[in-house]
Amino acid sequence: QVQLVESGGGLVQSGASLRLSCTTSGRTFSSYAMGWFRQAPGKEREFVAGISRIGLRTVYADSVKGRFTISRDNPKNTVYLLMSSLKLEDTDVYYCAADEGPGVRIEVRQSDYDYWGQGTQVTVSS
Repeated sequence: QVQLVESGGGLVQSGASLRLSCTTSGRTFSSYAMGWFRQAPGKEREFVAGISRIGLRTVYADSVKGRFTISRDNPKNTVYLLMSSLKLEDTDVYYCAADEGPGVRIEVRQSDYDYWGQGTQVTVSS
């Protein structure tokens, strides 16, 4: 079992930057591929970014490519999401998730992730 706790959300103006953190406890952090998802009220949770177990590979949704950067610090059991050039449409609850599956592919479907944090709200204002 692993527990995930997100932090770093808040209210920012359009064009600003924000860094989310997700700290885990439990099993060895480097045994999980990690992902960030987001969800608006009434909408499905959507994939934002994912990173492989030791951080060599990353995948991004087209909507955030070039603006968001996912990274991880395995000794600190933490994954980050640096969000730059934020837009109004980036307003969502952001969740981190851990994939304990044996594959090497970075999954983009929420059903492929095994553990989830409680979410952190990001609100972008004009």
